[in-house]
Amino acid sequence: MLRFLRKDNSHNEALVFDNVSSGLKKMYREKLRPLEEAYKFGEFHSPLLGDADFDAKPMILLLGQYSTGKTTFIRYLLEQDFPGIRIGPEPTTDRFVAVMHNDKDQVIPGNAAVVDPDRQFKSLAQFGNAFMSRFEVSCVNNKVLQHVSIIDTPGVLSGEKQRVDRGYDFEGIVSWFAHRVDLIILLFDAHKLDISDEFRRSIGALRGNDQKIRIVLNKADMITNQQLMRVYGALMWSLGKIIQTPEVSRVYIGSFWDRPLHNDENRDLFEKEQEDLFREIQLLPRSAAIRKVNDLIKRARLAKVHAYIIAHLRNEMPSFFGKQSKQEELVKNLKGVYTHISKTFQLPPGDFPHMQSFQEKLKDYDFTKFHKINPKLLEAADSMLSKDISRLMQMIPTEEQNQDKEMTGGVFGGT
Repeated sequence: MLRFLRKDNSHNEALVFDNVSSGLKKMYREKLRPLEEAYKFGEFHSPLLGDADFDAKPMILLLGQYSTGKTTFIRYLLEQDFPGIRIGPEPTTDRFVAVMHNDKDQVIPGNAAVVDPDRQFKSLAQFGNAFMSRFEVSCVNNKVLQHVSIIDTPGVLSGEKQRVDRGYDFEGIVSWFAHRVDLIILLFDAHKLDISDEFRRSIGALRGNDQKIRIVLNKADMITNQQLMRVYGALMWSLGKIIQTPEVSRVYIGSFWDRPLHNDENRDLFEKEQEDLFREIQLLPRSAAIRKVNDLIKRARLAKVHAYIIAHLRNEMPSFFGKQSKQEELVKNLKGVYTHISKTFQLPPGDFPHMQSFQEKLKDYDFTKFHKINPKLLEAADSMLSKDISRLMQMIPTEEQNQDKEMTGGVFGGT
């Protein structure tokens, strides 16, 4: 009878964790997902997460124009072919291929892969059947894949080919993977550094994941030492105009295939570069837990800002007349909305979503149907960030020490 007098602190209670993975799932499910659902976070940013997203092995995304050696890189890493492999000088990989471990070699079509509850691809279904027919999971029994999964992508088009409609949202899918993978490798051919418009847009789709990006200047043995210096300089100049960060991503130079080097004057350099890159890949399983925690923190901060923006837009709408004109005014003045929310709620400007893409998405919604601010949902997210995350972080060093033996197999050798 006096229930209404009791203060509900259930959202503020500290959670109990058995391990990092189960802790992340519990935090997200109980304290962050309700906030995302209330303010349509998945429709504006990254789709809602499931348990498989937290249980997944580390993933590596390979991206580059056609014939830069993406599929050959995977074969070199695994030291074996995988089902469905296609390699050639022309655009051969015409689909997204998730190369994953299984005791039985097989190819799983996209529609079957997205309904498998043990795989993290469920939310890819939003991109429709046109994409599903261009997505597959290639299962292969390989020791390297016991620790990581690798995403091969269609060659990014250039010239006249890039004017052909793929039939699905290529940049949107690249962005989907970028938010979920642990490492993004952009491959460039030392012979052709021209960056097409589609490749430029694809790199733009990686926004917010700059710390995951590594650059590979591949097939570097096909040019002389002097040419290599010029090509490297040209690559850095081109990337500096596209990747808008103060620090340029690490560039690895080499030839990642099993053929003899054409010019071996840089053999020592290539071997050291290859050793550094493969060592970084080898350490991915050990850093997977901290990466997932970091990604969840980024997601929670963005979800909070998103909720304040959506609620503010709802509050600014008139009750009766002039709704359409007011909505257009708010979209046009989104920069002012960002500034007002940032100052009012002491939110860092760096946590706000990219304004231009957010404006485009807002045009499809009726602001009067948005929810007003719900303090309990925000308090739950704050509690997760201030209390639960710090307790979970204390468990990571112990889990890293108990981590399975080092990655072996393929190019890493071992038994």
